[in-house]
Amino acid sequence: MRTPALRKGVVALLASASLLLSACSSGDGPAAGGRASSSAGAASAPPASASPSADLPPAKGSVKVVKTLTEGLASPWGLAALPGGDLLVSSRDEATITRIDGESGKKTLLGSVPGVAPEGEGGLLGLAVAPTYGADHLVYAYFTTESDNRIVRLQYDEKKPAGQQLGAPDTILRGIPKGAVHNGGRIAFGPDRMLYAGTGETGDTGLAQDTSSPAGKILRMTPDGEPVHGNPEADSLVYSYGHRNVQGLAWDGRKQLWAAEFGQNTWDELNRIEPGRNYGWPDVEGRKGESGFVDPVAQWKTSEASPSGIAYVQGSIWMAGLGGERLWRIPLSGKADGEPLAAPQAFLEGKYGRLRTVLAAGGDMLWLVTSNTDGRGSPTSGDDRILLLKVR
Repeated sequence: MRTPALRKGVVALLASASLLLSACSSGDGPAAGGRASSSAGAASAPPASASPSADLPPAKGSVKVVKTLTEGLASPWGLAALPGGDLLVSSRDEATITRIDGESGKKTLLGSVPGVAPEGEGGLLGLAVAPTYGADHLVYAYFTTESDNRIVRLQYDEKKPAGQQLGAPDTILRGIPKGAVHNGGRIAFGPDRMLYAGTGETGDTGLAQDTSSPAGKILRMTPDGEPVHGNPEADSLVYSYGHRNVQGLAWDGRKQLWAAEFGQNTWDELNRIEPGRNYGWPDVEGRKGESGFVDPVAQWKTSEASPSGIAYVQGSIWMAGLGGERLWRIPLSGKADGEPLAAPQAFLEGKYGRLRTVLAAGGDMLWLVTSNTDGRGSPTSGDDRILLLKVR
């Protein structure tokens, strides 16, 4: 119930901050729903600074759709795994959280999240399960209200009747600017057990470079919503800035943070995130090589990506594409500069429509959530769905 100070000064980078979190297809499966292709053309690991090992992913990968876990989801957005393998999925427009049995796909409504005001790209967005879930049963959610975007935590009591299993939301962060577009919304707990949030600049491009604003940033906070010791500025949640609309967060085997981000008209981006660095928006979009800004590790034409969620599985970053209607694989080389091992590779092009969220499912398995009922897709029978993929 507070608005933490997000004061200016991140531009004056602390040298020590850059070390913080660095130490922080032929195999396409069968198409479901009869959708035709629309395309033309954590085990322990060495630190991020380690040399690439022989244990690298192949240059070319593969994807096989193992099964459709569940269907009939309305505007699904966030996805989080519970201990034991069941999933929680949020509905952006209905403001509900549903539990999905990880084996049968059976759906159980937990309840509605009060205060959500769906509009445009806003609503009930990202979900995260607390690292301490076994003791406290806390679920975190990022959502849009009538006045702002905020992060709350709710206690989940599965012993209560379906639809009444969520406790009252406890707000840990309020005052993230909202807009009809670019609300960000992805949240995730990192290897350091801190909570990270990707935000958007709401269409007000200047906010991305304003280090006193939480908009157009990646934020890092304690589970209580407080600034973390070691952040670039001691009293600020801002971890990196100059972002347009961060939609995906994931850590690789070396505990290096990666983020996917919407471009405007030219380049969508995958960025390797370092604390306190400036990722350029709105001054640059894509790779420009300009001093003071970090170039993306990979970039795509906006028609090929419009990236949303990302996950790290089998040595690669997997990135869901909305407008591009495909799943991208970016094999990592382990090099200190983040240079990929090979060019990104696309799978499932047009087969399932818009792709919103991916989540590691253990070993070589990946959960994939479609997004055709969000008002911008073309739903077919069964949409939206969660698929289980086998990847390499």
